[in-house]
Parts: sequence; structure tokens; C-alpha cells
Amino acid sequence: EGAIMLKEIKERRSIRKYLAKDVPDELIRQLLESAQYAPSGSNTQPWRFLIVRNQTKKEQITMADHDQKWMLSAPVFIVCAADISARLSQTAKLDEYCPLPELKLIIRDTAIAIEHIVLEADHLGLGTCWTGWFDQAEMQKAVSAAADLYICAVLTVGYSAENPSMRPRKNL
Repeated sequence: EGAIMLKEIKERRSIRKYLAKDVPDELIRQLLESAQYAPSGSNTQPWRFLIVRNQTKKEQITMADHDQKWMLSAPVFIVCAADISARLSQTAKLDEYCPLPELKLIIRDTAIAIEHIVLEADHLGLGTCWTGWFDQAEMQKAVSAAADLYICAVLTVGYSAENPSMRPRKNL
């Protein structure tokens, strides 16, 4: 059984071309359930996910993500955020320059949950791409995020219309 998971890990690719085919709600729910079981420091579970199917909202998110037009071929975006209130009661300005060590902890924990989604998507026959080439303030505005949410990634999700080859890996 362990070899199967390693196979999926090795075969997972970042997908940038998707079929014009909707992803059923039950599969999206399964992706979120996989994130629910991710480990987190002190069991804080700081992750928050916004499912985006609306074309106008996807266009706003794409613009904030360096206008990477390829993203728009994905039928679903999952905006992945870390909730600072899981570790702090105060609201701090959350951006790339925030000195709070708690922010690093919630990003770490949220990243684990995001990777659970990516691997579960592959298992379900879905493609994903983890995007993060954005300014925090611009993305927070694009998704109307609460002040205590730090956007860690936007995942594009859908059925792959490409089969990229494996990129080189460094030796162990």
C-alpha cells in the first residue's frame, strides 16, 4: 500500500490546462475533507478555504495572481488561507513582511493541509496547480478576505487537459 502513495506523489504534476468539465461538489468536499485531517501545531487547524466557481471572481483572483491567464481554464479555484486568530487574539497587518512568528506557524500548518488537497485531487483523477505569485494585499482585496486571514495559495482544480512530463529532481 505504501508504494501506491509514493507512486501518486511521484506522478503528481502542476496542471495549467484544464478540460471544460465541471468538478462535482462531492469531489470538492472530499478534497476539503483531506485537508481537515492534516496535522497542525497544538491542533489549531488554522486553514480556511474559499471555493470559487464564479467567472468574475476567478478573473479578479487571476489578475491579483500576476494575471496568469492560464488559470481561467480551471473550473474551480480553492483560495487557501491561514487564520492568525488560531494563534493570536489580536489582529495584525498580515503581509509578506509581517514579523509575527505565529504567522510562520499558521502558514506551515496551512501548507500541510494544502498539500493534502493536492495529493487527494491527484488520487481522484483531478489536476491542480499551486499558485502563489501574488501580493498579499492585492489578493486579500480580490477575495474580500477578513483582516486576520493570510492567503497562502490559490489552487486551480479541474480535469487535466495536459500530461506534463516529470521535471528533474535532485539526488537524495
